[in-house]
Amino acid sequence: DESTARTDLAAVEQAARTWQDSFASPSLASAKAGTAGPSVQLGKDRFDEVRGRVKTQQTRLDTLQGDARATFAQARSERDHVLLAIVVAFLVTGLCLAVLLQMSVVRPLAEVRAASRRVAAGAFEEEIPETGPSDLRSLARAVEAMRRRTVAELKASRRNAEELKRTAADLDAQAVELRRSNAELEQFAYVASHDLQEPLRKVASFCQLLEKRYGDRLDERGSQYIGFAVDGAKRMQVLINDLLTFSRVGRVQDARETVALDGTVDRALRNLATAVEESGAEIVRPERLPAVSGDPTLLTMLWQNLVANAVKFRSPDRPARVEIALRDDEEGTGAEPGFHTFTVTDNGIGIPAEFADKVFVIFQRLHGRESYGGTGIGLSLCKKIVEHSGGRIWIDTAHIGGTRMVFTLPVLTDDGSVTGSGSVAGSGVAGSDSASVNANATVPTIEGSTA
Repeated sequence: DESTARTDLAAVEQAARTWQDSFASPSLASAKAGTAGPSVQLGKDRFDEVRGRVKTQQTRLDTLQGDARATFAQARSERDHVLLAIVVAFLVTGLCLAVLLQMSVVRPLAEVRAASRRVAAGAFEEEIPETGPSDLRSLARAVEAMRRRTVAELKASRRNAEELKRTAADLDAQAVELRRSNAELEQFAYVASHDLQEPLRKVASFCQLLEKRYGDRLDERGSQYIGFAVDGAKRMQVLINDLLTFSRVGRVQDARETVALDGTVDRALRNLATAVEESGAEIVRPERLPAVSGDPTLLTMLWQNLVANAVKFRSPDRPARVEIALRDDEEGTGAEPGFHTFTVTDNGIGIPAEFADKVFVIFQRLHGRESYGGTGIGLSLCKKIVEHSGGRIWIDTAHIGGTRMVFTLPVLTDDGSVTGSGSVAGSGVAGSDSASVNANATVPTIEGSTA
């Protein structure tokens, strides 16, 4: 050990000092002085003692070195064993973690992925397994909930599709039936236009001929009976024509085009020129009306019916006044975005609010035929024309002092408005924004156009 090595070193140093003090130093001194020095044998003995001490030290150092090497070799061997054990422990731990990860995460995730792919491929009844750690189970539950919602929506969609198929089949059958019914209506219209009206014309003609030839032989009651027969036949002809017109709206043909409403108002007022002149009515209209999409003939009939009603149902105590107006920018008129709003206002006898809807029903009349003529189809025809054109029509019950008819028509969405002439030939000016119509032309009117 270290103490022994120090003791050996001290002994070597002591023996060397003894050799130096007892032999080497005296020998040098005597040699310089030229005298006899210590004996050589003494120097040899003292140096042999030093050599023995050095040998003893070297032997002990060799022993210590061997022991140290053995200890180092043992330590290195132990180190190698420890490192090997650590490596083995790491490998075993990694293998265990890999197996645990495979069992708890990878395999459950693979099952969820495989089940999801089967669902995506169309196996919607495949349930998503809930295995593995809590996070993976939460994910699986969310995917399963999504699958169930998808399945429920798919079933509902399939039911809707089947229902739509059944509905489509029903609609196809109804379309076939409707085409057959339309064909029958066309046949009926032809018969009504020709075969049914021919006997009526004969009845009226022969009754008039009878009155002409034998009128002097008939008493007053007989002439009255003949007048009743002629009037009934003519009214039946008007009724048939009105029914035909009503049934043909939007059915026979749809001549929809861009129509300048000014032109339709012009034609309607020309057709009503005689009635307007006889009644002394004043017709006020805008200088310009917009263009809309529709059938020009039907729109002419619309204006003609509304103006004819306003003239016919005038008040006996004041001159008739009919105003046609465009009220797109006015509030309180029921205007809708994307629609033009028009009004036809008169100062006539008016319509009670409780009958505002009833008057649009076919054959509904508020007055007896003795007071006001007509078939009761006019406003029904107006409603059908407006609805066929994409709008709606109603009576402004808040208006006082007459009747205000309000209707809407869709605004054109292509190149903008196209306006036509804002007045009728021969008209005078009633104001800065309107024109008063004084129609004198005698153009045949459309029969049965009034309510």
